[in-house]
Amino acid sequence: MQILHKDEYILVVNKPSGLPVLPDGWEKDAPYLVKLLEEGFGKTWIVHRLDKITSGVMVFARTAESHRALNMQFENREAEKIYHTILEGNPKWEEKVTKFPLRANVGHRHRTVVDNKNGKPSETRFKVIKRYQAAALVEAQPMTGRTHQIRVHAYALGHPLLGDPLYGASTTDLIARPALHACSLTFSHPETHERLTFKAEYPEDFVSTLKRLDV
Repeated sequence: MQILHKDEYILVVNKPSGLPVLPDGWEKDAPYLVKLLEEGFGKTWIVHRLDKITSGVMVFARTAESHRALNMQFENREAEKIYHTILEGNPKWEEKVTKFPLRANVGHRHRTVVDNKNGKPSETRFKVIKRYQAAALVEAQPMTGRTHQIRVHAYALGHPLLGDPLYGASTTDLIARPALHACSLTFSHPETHERLTFKAEYPEDFVSTLKRLDV
């Protein structure tokens, strides 16, 4: 885990993949991010989530007042989240806005599904960064915050995330998790109100996958 920024109000970290934010239901004694942060920095409040498998930028509050202020920004969609992902196949589009309504926690695998009748409004904006022979590096900007939103919207477009069999991806030896990285996060500092952007470099498995695709 890399600390990107620390002051008396907030902590910004680059979360590694495989580390849950909160205790894992199956492995209650395994390490988790909030516990590690509180051991080093004291009481820490969660503002937003990343899946266990997802790497990248997260902000945490260090005071109750900061927590309230940051929560308001996320609820009002004033915080901007940019992800990079590797999609299977080569999209026919350069940019795409998806608005499939989503319903979470469906079935024994707890998947999120497109549900035009009962789903919640959801929007993701995709933009191709680089094309490979059978994959594409794509920027994804979620305008809403639904569970597994980017993964499901990509799958619904016919291009699941590389390494994401839960949502239709083929078996691969290129990467051992869904290829999704939260590469930047923009928000206003809860105390100074300065607009800040934090970026997290790709983790090693993401970099090696792109190198292998570039052969």
